[in-house]
Amino acid sequence: MMRSTKTPRRRASARRGADIGAPRRRWPRRLAWTAVIAVGAAAAFSVTPWPAAMIVRAVFGQNGAATVAEMERHVPDTPLTAKLGVSYGAEGSDTTFDLFTPAAAGERRPTVVWIHGGAWVSGSSANVDPYLRILAGAGYTTIGVNYSVGPERTYPTAVRQLSEALAFIQSHADELSVDPRTIVLAGDSAGAQLASQLAALTTNPDYADLLGIAPVLSSSQLAGVILNCGVYDLRSMSDLRGLIGWGFSTSLWAYTGTKDWSVESAGATMSTIDFVTPDFPPTYISGGNGDGLTWLQAIPMTQRLRQAGVEVTPLFWPADHTPALQHEYQFHLDLPEAQRALTETLAFLSKVAPADAR
Repeated sequence: MMRSTKTPRRRASARRGADIGAPRRRWPRRLAWTAVIAVGAAAAFSVTPWPAAMIVRAVFGQNGAATVAEMERHVPDTPLTAKLGVSYGAEGSDTTFDLFTPAAAGERRPTVVWIHGGAWVSGSSANVDPYLRILAGAGYTTIGVNYSVGPERTYPTAVRQLSEALAFIQSHADELSVDPRTIVLAGDSAGAQLASQLAALTTNPDYADLLGIAPVLSSSQLAGVILNCGVYDLRSMSDLRGLIGWGFSTSLWAYTGTKDWSVESAGATMSTIDFVTPDFPPTYISGGNGDGLTWLQAIPMTQRLRQAGVEVTPLFWPADHTPALQHEYQFHLDLPEAQRALTETLAFLSKVAPADAR
């Protein structure tokens, strides 16, 4: 009798001991917490652009640093005067620019005003400073302008700030070694979209009225536009799928402040392909064959410019070109194709704003 009563207790105790620390009872709880976290993250990503925009910003920041290091190897030893962090507005580092020039004090040079990329949610003038030093070495005053990005600030804040920068540059032309009669607007990626927007604003009065932003420059002052790897038709951007589509949709949501950017006023007025007139300045435009934006944006913009009678200098590559040239290929100066793009850019500048015509 004693044995028959104790044996079940020992077995029960043994079973309980075997259960202590056994992972199979913890997994359901862990899975539940994982599901809660996943649902919470999905909800956060669906109601605000902030989390995803920060991911995009981090990726651009990492890639930008590597690209700057690559460009630095190709900057010539030309003596330049540099003015960094010049304030043109009242919003701190967002409203500053970097300037490089070979000019002596009081001397004016044709000027390239470059707007950096970064998907409208990241980037700074520092990302293009090495490239601007290269262009300055060819005889130009070059200026890399900062502006507010999303989601901290929303459209059209950046357009207003960049107009403010142009006004400051024009009013301080002598001290900045700027020839205000000969300005070339330039940009890469999101910066190319903004550069095209400022050019349309300058040359299309109806567009300026639509935006409610008075142009700072006259058409005669705007000698040309340089557009690299840009976006010019936001309606087609809504058709992008996969990781690239998610990234751009997130960035545009953060920048415009609305999920419906493609069908609201922001998408319409950012689509500069619809506001090109015959007065749009001579344009250099390029994109890599491995960059989907080339086929979706740059080539249609090129066709639209030609239809309007605008002088266009395109640089594109066959679809099967090897290596496939990715977004912002022009900054990867270790590539011979990027060196060709630089040569073509300088040739374009020499044509529309010759550095020796001071």
